[in-house]
Amino acid sequence: MKRIIFATGNEGKMKEIRMILSDLNIELLSLKDVGISADIVEDGDTFEDNAIIKAKTIMELTGELVLADDSGLEVDYIGKEPGVYSARYLGEDTPYTVKNKSIIDRLEDAKGDERSARFVCAIAAAFPEGKIVTTRGTVEGIIGYEEKGENGFGYDPIVYVEKYGMTTGEMSPEFKNKISHRAIALNLMKKQLSDILV
Repeated sequence: MKRIIFATGNEGKMKEIRMILSDLNIELLSLKDVGISADIVEDGDTFEDNAIIKAKTIMELTGELVLADDSGLEVDYIGKEPGVYSARYLGEDTPYTVKNKSIIDRLEDAKGDERSARFVCAIAAAFPEGKIVTTRGTVEGIIGYEEKGENGFGYDPIVYVEKYGMTTGEMSPEFKNKISHRAIALNLMKKQLSDILV
């Protein structure tokens, strides 16, 4: 069975990724699983840049095929913030209830379409022979007026997806893993990897 390392220590994220990639005949390992705690400086300008930085760094450490993602929330009304700084917005250890309230407060005067936002996920694959492949997935929504939903993590309770009539925080994990930005990017990556995973 092929091993793929996913460059994250985030257990919530790993749970999602394992569900989405469960139909591949691979052993999917987190950084924790392989005993790596690397302090990677994500100083790229785009989600793709940061995903590549992570995937390449861990691939160079292990010599194995490594996947990494960088994802976040873009809110149009506030200049696509928090964007690539989504995890570090207002400080890395700040609870998401505080981050979510801050975004809702900053959109106090925004109405209707002015509240447009999207979740973005870029996935990078770094191959031991040096090849890099990236994919991107997005889910369009609007910022709600309050947090709704106990599922998911991070900004999920404030992003209302009109198409489904609920926030991503109100979606069941099974449903979210079919339509999320991460699912879209991972499914595109699956196609890229299918020839090497047979």
